[in-house]
Amino acid sequence: MQNKQLTVGIIGTVIAALCCFTPILVILLGIAGLSGLVGYLDFVLLPTLLIFVLLTIYALWKKTVEKRSCHD
Repeated sequence: MQNKQLTVGIIGTVIAALCCFTPILVILLGIAGLSGLVGYLDFVLLPTLLIFVLLTIYALWKKTVEKRSCHD
């Protein structure tokens, strides 16, 4: 389960970071004719990035705790 959480966290973080820091969504929304939504991207992307970063940190923490308990 932790490996799945870690994988989802890392993939989600990378995708959200790409969409936040590069104009990928701006270009795609412009092509699709939805460029009016560009102003609202920060309200969605930054919390999404935060959630995926926290999920990644949680999965890494769980993995560390699990390894520690196995060695005891």
